[in-house]
Amino acid sequence: MNIVLTGSLGNIGKPLTQELVEKGHQVTVISSSAERQADIEALGAKAAIGSMFDADFLSLTFKGADIVYLMETMEAAGDMFDKEIDFIGTINKIGNSYKTAIEQSGVKKVVHLSSIGAHTNKGTGILIFHYNVENMLKQLPADVAIKFIRPVGFYINMFSFVQSIKYKGTIISNYGGDTKEPWVSPLDIADVIAEEMDKPFAGRTVRYVASDEVSPNEIAKALGEAIGKPDLQWKVIPDEQLLTNWLSIGFNEQVARGFVEMQASQGSGVLYEDYYRNQPVLGKVKLKDFAKDFATVYQAED
Repeated sequence: MNIVLTGSLGNIGKPLTQELVEKGHQVTVISSSAERQADIEALGAKAAIGSMFDADFLSLTFKGADIVYLMETMEAAGDMFDKEIDFIGTINKIGNSYKTAIEQSGVKKVVHLSSIGAHTNKGTGILIFHYNVENMLKQLPADVAIKFIRPVGFYINMFSFVQSIKYKGTIISNYGGDTKEPWVSPLDIADVIAEEMDKPFAGRTVRYVASDEVSPNEIAKALGEAIGKPDLQWKVIPDEQLLTNWLSIGFNEQVARGFVEMQASQGSGVLYEDYYRNQPVLGKVKLKDFAKDFATVYQAED
């Protein structure tokens, strides 16, 4: 099949590109960076260099594709320390570009990488942008089949713990404890996307993706053991204190408030309500596997 991927060669895009090429598909990877072209071509894919905000470019690139894979990220909107950016509004613009390009190109099969929390527009903080884009795409004509893939929190987000462990000796968040929650590896997400591309498309479907279910205290134990700090603790502080901490280091206020609310929804379980109604089979990459990668990154930090 002729498959077009947005998202360049990121944590999901690279293994997804490799898997699709190995299966014999013709793959085009969209990137905003010309420097990525050689890397994309080295994987056996075609590079299309342009902007996700440019609906005409996207439409031209999507033309003739059997399947288009769409994704949007905070990084695509800008630097999270830039206090002037409206991240939610900017990502809405990407969603509108996608919608226009799908309409103009005539593509009938879409896989959209969304997120846990996209089932609601209330109480999930910064994840509201996934809800917004899903609903933009749902406005496409009924003959456009869409598979919404909703991964849970990425293991790699735990790399943000490195600095607080090094300088404060603990993991710090506004929730914690012994309640298990789902986490996922980008490798398992790529496998699910590739699997769904080979299955029939019909209507609008949702599939959650998770690799393991572990509690904050279990995470602290696993990461602590991996880095030689077996007594590592996960410390809980109030929402207001966490927000103050993040604003004090220069975070964009919309982003800081959005992440505090999102993490509070993890602690309350609100974020996971729809996930547990549609619980997936867990993937292959477990916390103990990720802990090895975490240790490598931790040891490499000065």
